[in-house]
Amino acid sequence: MSVTLWREAMRRKRRTHSPEFKAKVALAACQGDLTMAEMVKKFDVHANQITEWKKQLLSNAPDVFGKAAQQTEASDETIEQLHAKIGRLTMENDFLERGLERIHGPRGKKW
Repeated sequence: MSVTLWREAMRRKRRTHSPEFKAKVALAACQGDLTMAEMVKKFDVHANQITEWKKQLLSNAPDVFGKAAQQTEASDETIEQLHAKIGRLTMENDFLERGLERIHGPRGKKW
């Protein structure tokens, strides 16, 4: 490799790919319609990267269906807790407002 090509390669910024792009490439790799060389050329990504994304997709595939139900249950519990907290805070706020009215009079009154 010549010095100029080496310097140019060193100046390149590291590319970051979106999750959608990674999923698209990994699915193409799983389908097997294209050879690895064709995918490298089509997606402009190194073969090792395609293989890694494919492994990640296959290892995490079961979680896609299982975690949705768990997340729904957890979010329902969180929502119930938040509603209870809102109720408590509303009651405390009303109580404190009534206490201030007894001390200082109605809100609209100026000192």
